[in-house]
Amino acid sequence: MKLGVIGCGKMGTALVQGAIRAGVVSAADITGCDPYEKSRESFAKATGAKVGASISEVADCDVLLLCTKPNDIAAALKDASENAAGQSRLVISIAAGVTLAGLESAAAENFRVVRAMPNTPALVGHGAAGYCLGSRATADDAKTAQSLLGAVGIAVEVPERLMDAVTGLSGSGPAYIYMVIDALADGGVKAGIPRADAVRLAAQTVLGSAAMVLETGEHPAVLKDVHKGFLCSVI
Repeated sequence: MKLGVIGCGKMGTALVQGAIRAGVVSAADITGCDPYEKSRESFAKATGAKVGASISEVADCDVLLLCTKPNDIAAALKDASENAAGQSRLVISIAAGVTLAGLESAAAENFRVVRAMPNTPALVGHGAAGYCLGSRATADDAKTAQSLLGAVGIAVEVPERLMDAVTGLSGSGPAYIYMVIDALADGGVKAGIPRADAVRLAAQTVLGSAAMVLETGEHPAVLKDVHKGFLCSVI
């Protein structure tokens, strides 16, 4: 696989770093492109991959990771289609709100598309992403999307009608969890714990609780009741 990354910001860089760490693709087989010099420099330093300013840089890549802003998607796909010179490509877009129909209408007819929604914890390797397949995408394309998105956490394939729900759940979910951590820490501070220690204790508590759900496979309600059996401080 030759991977081209269109848009080398934080999320694109994080996804590429995860893919390299997981052995999905090597840095030698990755090329990025971004119009901003600072983004290009950061991407090259973080990944060791080649990077240029123009989409023509990724012309020979068979998989394109599209990490541009939603309003730049159509132009990026037009340029990518022209540079592909009639060859088929798999495009994985992480642009929020851009539908499969929108992606397919902007891309060449033989491009296969995947719409994905990762979240910001992907930046530290603990992301949760949902993705759906376009009308021309194949089973192998699904495996490619799963391996790339899953390299920075977990990835779940869903029908497109559920992508808005995924956006609300895992896409926006971290903001609610940060509020929970902040509230727990505030309680600790009120009880006399220094702020820095309270935040660390609260954050680790959330991290550990999430790990319990994922690693035991138990329903959260069951784990809540088990916890109540150990401690009497839970209502």
